[in-house]
Order: sequence, then C-alpha cells, then structure tokens
Amino acid sequence: MNRLFVALLDLSICFLSHSIAQFVPTPDDLTSTIGYAGLTVRYKQVPNGICEQDPAVKSYSGYVDVALDEHIFFWFFEARNQDPTHAPLTTWINGGPGSSSMIGLFQELGPCGVNADGKVYNNPYSWSNASNMLFIDQPTQVGFSYSVPVPGYAGDDGTVITLPSDNCPDYAAETGTCGTWSYPNETLTANSTDAAARNFYLTLQGFMGAFPQYSRESYHFASESYGGHYGPVFNAYIEEQNRKNAKGTMPIKLESVLIGNGWFDPLIQYQGYYNYTVTPGNTYDYDPYNKTTKLQLTNSLYGLGNCVDQLEQCYASKRNDVCSSADHFCATYIESIYDEVLSRDEYDVRELIPDPFPYSFYIDYLNTPKVQAAIGAYQNYSEYTNAVGTAFDTTGDDAREVNTIEDIRRLLEQNVTVMLYFGDADYNCNWLGGEAVADEVAALGYSAAGYANIASADGKVHGQVKQSGKFSFVRIYESGHEVPFYQPLVSLEIFERAIAGKDIMTGRVAADSGYLTQGADRSTYREGGGTIQYEVLNRTATYNTTTDRPNPPSPATAVMRRSQKVFKPRFVKQRA
Repeated sequence: MNRLFVALLDLSICFLSHSIAQFVPTPDDLTSTIGYAGLTVRYKQVPNGICEQDPAVKSYSGYVDVALDEHIFFWFFEARNQDPTHAPLTTWINGGPGSSSMIGLFQELGPCGVNADGKVYNNPYSWSNASNMLFIDQPTQVGFSYSVPVPGYAGDDGTVITLPSDNCPDYAAETGTCGTWSYPNETLTANSTDAAARNFYLTLQGFMGAFPQYSRESYHFASESYGGHYGPVFNAYIEEQNRKNAKGTMPIKLESVLIGNGWFDPLIQYQGYYNYTVTPGNTYDYDPYNKTTKLQLTNSLYGLGNCVDQLEQCYASKRNDVCSSADHFCATYIESIYDEVLSRDEYDVRELIPDPFPYSFYIDYLNTPKVQAAIGAYQNYSEYTNAVGTAFDTTGDDAREVNTIEDIRRLLEQNVTVMLYFGDADYNCNWLGGEAVADEVAALGYSAAGYANIASADGKVHGQVKQSGKFSFVRIYESGHEVPFYQPLVSLEIFERAIAGKDIMTGRVAADSGYLTQGADRSTYREGGGTIQYEVLNRTATYNTTTDRPNPPSPATAVMRRSQKVFKPRFVKQRA
C-alpha cells in the first residue's frame, strides 16, 4: 500500500529522502547484452565490500531497458554456501507504491547493512544464504530506476523540480537536494498494479537472458506491504505469459510466492485497523484510544456512506474517481486517526516517533559518488518516489482489491507455494487484517488447520503458523512491519522452508496436499506491554533481536546526516 510511512512528521525531511545528492555522471563502464524477449540489459560486477563482504560471492547491478525512457534497476547477489549456478533464484521487491527495494536489501534481508558511522556490515541472516537474490526497483523512477535523468531538486512535498543545467542556483542549493533525478513525468511510470506487471515480467526476462547461469532452477517471489497487491497480480501475469509462450521468452518456473505484512484487500484490512485498536485489540495490551475516539472510528468505518460503503462502491464501479475518493476518506478517517492522536510508529506500535528502526543510514551511503559509480547508477537514490505514489493515487489502486484473493487461489491451483507472514507489532498492515485475508482465501483444508508453534534453531518460539498444504499464514511475535529486521533468524528459517516446499513449522515435512498443522483455530499468545517504549530513542540507537527491545544507550558518536523514515503527507500513503 502506499503503506511505508503514513504519519505526518517533520516535512522538513524531504519526501524523497535526499540527504546527500549530486549530479551523477553517466556510467561508461556497463556491459551491454541482449536478454530474453530481445531486451537490452546493461550491467557491471559490483566490487566486494560495497555490500557483499565475502570475496568468493559475486554480485551484479544494472538496468533492463523495458521501454523507451523506462529503465529498471536490479542488484543481484549470488547465493552463499552453495554453487550459485544450481541455486534457486528469488526476486525481492518492496511496495509503496513507489518504495525502493533497497529497503529490503539494506534494512532487512540482503547481505549487508550500513551502521551509524556509514560503514557496511555483514548480515549473517541474509536470504542469500539460501538462494540467489535479485532486488528490483520498480516501477520506473523508483529508487535507482530512471526514466530520463535530469538536473533538479526536491520541493517541500518531495516533487522533483527540474533545472536548466547542472548548476545549482541559491534557491535550490538551500534544499540540499540538487542533483540528477528522474524526470517526474507520471506517464513514464505505472499508475496501477495491473499496469506495473508487464515491466516487472520484462525485467525478469531481461535478467534471465543476460544471466542464464543463475536462472536454471526454480524461481521464487518475495515482497512485503504493497507486495500484497503486487505479488498475486504480478505472478498471475507471469503464469499467463508462460501459457502464451511468446517467441524469444523463457518460461519462468514459479514455485513460491512469499508476502510479509501485505496489503491485499482494502475492504477487509481497513476493518483490521478497528480490530487492532478497538476490539479484539492487539496482543501488546496497548489500548490507544479513548471512548470518544473509538466511537468516532466506528462511525467513520461503518456509518452510512462512510469507509466500508465507499470501498464497496469502488469494488462495484471500478471507477478511478470513486476508488481514489474512497481511499482518501478511509486513509484520513480510519488509518490516520492513529497518527492524529498518538506519537507512535504505525509500523511498530512498540516505538515512539521518530523511530530509529530499521536503520536508514544506507540512504546516505547509496548517495555517495563511490557507491553510485560502483553500481553504475544513473541518478541519485530515493527511498520513496513521489511521482509513482501520485500516479497510483489517480487510479485509487490502494483501495482496489485488484483480484488479489482470486489470484492467490489461482496460484494455489497451479501448485505454487503461498506464504503470508505478518509481524504482529505492525499497525499499518496488521496481522489481524492479514489473518482475515487468509481466511478469505479459503485454501483447501485451511479451515481445518490450527496454529502451531514454529520450531527455531535457538529454541525460542518466535511465532506460529497455520498451514494447509502449500498455503500458510504466519504470525511473528515482537516484530514490526519489516519482519526480517526484527526477527532475522526465524525469517530466514521460514524462507528456507517455503522455497524448499517444506512445512513452515519444522522444515522437515513435505508440504503436500494432505499436510495440516494441528492446534487452536486462533493464535492467542499475548506479549503484553513489556517491550512497549515510552521514551523517544536516540537516532543512533540499536535494536537487540534477542531481548526484542532497544539496547541501552551508548555514548554519542558522530554520524552521517541521516534521513528519518519517509513520513508522508496525508493521502500519499506508503506501504513499504
């Protein structure tokens, strides 16, 4: 969903997260080749130490030219601990719409992160431990993906304003954002989930043709947040193209679709905000609203002509104006009540804002000339791209169900593994709404399954799973929106199990059509309020994944200027 960062906070922090920017020279060292579907692919090998620390593990970055003035950025990492030419391939994309997949790479599950000193560190729980990993910035203009590189700067709302030359006038210099950005033309990006599917598919075709040695085995898709829209629709599109088998394309052997804290069905999940804050409530014993606010929320949701009615009208009419209006209403009077009356992070109710977790120091790192040259970037990096969010807003895509439930059912019919996993401290795409989505999917046998504890190598119970055959719903304890940051061990374990076609509970049993978890119909474990924070944390605070809370403060250190989370203006919602 435009689900990344909904709250209104410090709009002096630019919406594009430009904390460092410069005019980027055009790369002259990219290798050009032709991938499948006749697509031009330009790439280079990334020096070790830029991210991956192991000198024996290769990574490549570059662009697939999917259309005139539409160039999709990718960053690929070989699998560790195995022969990468015989390893599975997994694509990761973040959501938004408009959010960069460098979020997943650097904050969650990639081979590295960046600390407060701007230094790169190894991630021992990288998903590349189990699979080749391909991170894609999409649609065009997101992250390092570009349309037409232009000189410009960012206005107060994050809009890119072009400049006549690579000279930064005084009025632009004071923003600190002068540099090379994508020409912010909304016609040069997608404006809906359906519209974005084609270029995602073409990016895969281009990459697989350029790097056939990494594309021989099974293919897996992973995402989060607005990935609840992207995942079902994009992969249904892949299966449709496989059936067409167009000349020059390669059939993609899709085996699993994994989506964390996804935004699938707005009619269900806008009601999930009520469930998480009013009744039955969250499992942290945190009751955020007084009686008046609860009554206001109830009326705004269920009153005549209000959120539920407007979403139903959107579903029935499929009109852009009706869906956009419904989303604006529901975002303002349902979701954003949380922002108006609290000072807590939507993506982790345990933390106050500004919340330093997950760490965002990587943004400045990616905007250094050294790194941009190393990866062949054509423009500066932005964590979120306003033009893309605005384009999707015009069609009301966030308020549409876009056949996500039907597409999940279709994938299951085609024997594709589908895992929906949710960190239970996330309000934005909360697990109660996700659980209701899983019930709505109604996978064969799912209603007879029960919740079971997930076995983990550290002997600790980090969550529960309810699984029937190849479909599973996972609740992860003590975790915000970006689950692999908060619970890295169990995140890697459930990833390994899902892509291997094993049961999520133990990873020891084949998840065939007869497999069912045994246990209670609902997950009732309550964390209580022990990890709820009541003081704002220092921006250099670190998170302890063993105690599930911030580490004690350390002496102040000099740090790179750091962008906080990209808190967006109302109506421009992000779902990472």
